Amino acid sequence: MKQRIVFAMIMGVITTGIISFTLVSINVGFVDEFVKIWLKSWVMAYMVVIPCILIIAPRVQLLVDQFFESKQSDN
Repeated sequence: MKQRIVFAMIMGVITTGIISFTLVSINVGFVDEFVKIWLKSWVMAYMVVIPCILIIAPRVQLLVDQFFESKQSDN
């Protein structure tokens, strides 16, 4: 469980940082307050994504495992 939480936190920092930077730069542009707007968006996205990763990721992993199990039985 500790590994899952650390994974979610690291993955969350990386993905929300990239996505929030991209969307703020597209929607707002590189204005004087860009860093402030970006960091606020980044924090908000991070707070949303961590619970999502912890809840959704295990279900997605099961789905992927089932998919590959069925593919192996076909061979």
